[in-house]
Amino acid sequence: MQNRRARIQPSVLSRIRRVRERLADSTGTSLVEAALITPLLLLVTFGIVDFASLFYVHLALENGVSQATRFGVTGVEIAGLTREESIMAAMRDATPTLTIEDDMFAFSHMPPGANVWVGGAGGANDIDKVTVNYSWTLMTPLVRSFFDGGKITLIVESAMKNEAFE
Repeated sequence: MQNRRARIQPSVLSRIRRVRERLADSTGTSLVEAALITPLLLLVTFGIVDFASLFYVHLALENGVSQATRFGVTGVEIAGLTREESIMAAMRDATPTLTIEDDMFAFSHMPPGANVWVGGAGGANDIDKVTVNYSWTLMTPLVRSFFDGGKITLIVESAMKNEAFE
């Protein structure tokens, strides 16, 4: 019986040795590991930035709509503007870093003794409600793909009773 090694050609043996040497060699493993981990690390980092931005926008909207409602309950109107335009201006003043279009606002009120909301800013002693429907576009492309159009819609509202203004 002939030894198994003897049947294998020397060129094949040299190839096998080279493959073993390459597998045992750790040169370049750090580069491969970095190439595998870097995209994941970037995704997590930009996801955190997206979440922080979304959180900031939500807090700014909550504060702005609260300020706008507080302005609205006084019945004060800015010269040359309607009551609703004055409330929108107060909201925009409270949120200078956001661009809030007119169609993102909704005004409703509930007259004393009623149990349904009626459109408009309302009058004295009504419960006034300001609603803002704001769309935020996500920055991270992979995260954006999970949301319709890459946007998240934030709806914030605040309601307060109007003062007895003239």
